[in-house]
Order: sequence, then C-alpha cells, then structure tokens
Amino acid sequence: MVRQDAWNQDEDLLLAEVVLRHIREGSTQLSAFEEVGDRLSRTPAACGFRWNSTIRKKYESAIQLAKKQRKQVKKNGLAEKVNILKTEHVQNGEAEGEEKSLVQLLDEVIQMLSERREKIRSLYDGSNVGPGKSIQKIKEENEKLQTELARLKQEHEIVKNDYQLMINVVERAAKRTHAQVSAK
Repeated sequence: MVRQDAWNQDEDLLLAEVVLRHIREGSTQLSAFEEVGDRLSRTPAACGFRWNSTIRKKYESAIQLAKKQRKQVKKNGLAEKVNILKTEHVQNGEAEGEEKSLVQLLDEVIQMLSERREKIRSLYDGSNVGPGKSIQKIKEENEKLQTELARLKQEHEIVKNDYQLMINVVERAAKRTHAQVSAK
C-alpha cells in the first residue's frame, strides 16, 4: 500500500531541478524548498527532508556542477549574467523589445545601487545627506551630550548631599527646640 503523501518520480524530479537551479543562481536551498512546497502543496520542511534524506544523494555530481556554474557566473560578473538572461529570454520566445527592457532595468538597478553607495559613503565620511545628520556629526553630538550628562550628574549629587545636610541641620534644630521647650 502506498501512502497518500508519498513522493512520486515527477515530484522528486521537480524538487531536484528547482534546488539545482537555486544553487546555480546563488540562492538558498530554503528558498528552493519554499518554491517547490508552493508548487506541490507541501511544506518547505517536507521538501527539505525529502531532498536531504533521499534526492541529494542521487544528484551529487549535478550539485557539484551547479556550484561550479555559480562560481563561473560570479567570476564572469554582471555582464555575463546579462548575456545569460538575454539568452534565456530569447530561448523562451520573448521579444527583442523585452530584452532591451531587461537591460534597461539592470542599468537602472546599477544606477540606483551606485547612488545608494554614495549616500552611505557620505554618511560615513561626515558630510550631510539631505535633512539627516552624518554619523560623524551624530557621534560628536553624542560625546558632547555624554559630557554634559556627567557634569549634571555630578551637580545633582552635590545638590542632593547639600539638601540632605540641610535636612539633618533642620532636624537637629527641631530636636533642640523641642528639648528646650520640654525642659521648661
């Protein structure tokens, strides 16, 4: 008798293909398990268990190849990735105009990341960015506030001691007055 939730060959193949693709793309196995889980109406944990207990052993050489491909893609850089994406779009039958929009999208992403990098650098090098303060200026302000706080704590301690001394004097004077009134 076969369990209702038993894995079939097609599901095993889908799991292997998705995990290998995620390895090639530099993604995590967990995200692969989530993708397969969504497609097969299974939990990511079930997919991960199946992969680690059964499927992975059958695909050791494919895993090594996927890791090499990932390394090669990283080595060849972004230009190679763009070429791979273009080729995939053409193979998938997508129009040339869509290819150009992909390249434009990548250019926009690169520009956005460059601008972000400059903003972050300006935060660290001490220049202001927009309405915010630089980290260096915030550190300087923090040091001033720390010094002021230490000074105020010291003054507070002096006032507190003076107050306690005054209370003691008043209590002693009250006791003397009370003693003098009682003695009469």
